[in-house]
Amino acid sequence: MKLMKTSAIVLAVFTVILPIVFFTWWAFKDQAVFGSEKFDQTRWIALSNTVQKDCRRGDMAYDLKSHILIRGAKKEAVMALLGRPSLEDANALEYDLGKCMHVYHALRIYFDQDSRLTHSQISSH
Repeated sequence: MKLMKTSAIVLAVFTVILPIVFFTWWAFKDQAVFGSEKFDQTRWIALSNTVQKDCRRGDMAYDLKSHILIRGAKKEAVMALLGRPSLEDANALEYDLGKCMHVYHALRIYFDQDSRLTHSQISSH
């Protein structure tokens, strides 16, 4: 009987701790995976033309998203800074980061109807 109570307590604690660990990792994963290098415009643009499939620009993506891309910036200014996007639609630009942690990632930058930056995110494909 005591073994069943102990097992139930261990299972309950594990059930509580596992989601906390997972969501903590999820909240900080961009910084952990992509946060190791400062943005370098020359290197960013040079790496856009490589055929390597590794995480060639991923290391700069977090710094770029967190410290360089400023809300309200004009779309033209963002394109002047980052070069030609991999994909462009009416409200967003997408820059390929390569294959990071076994998944292809991109930096998506969103704009409002006045072509002003609203937010950016690192997405996986």
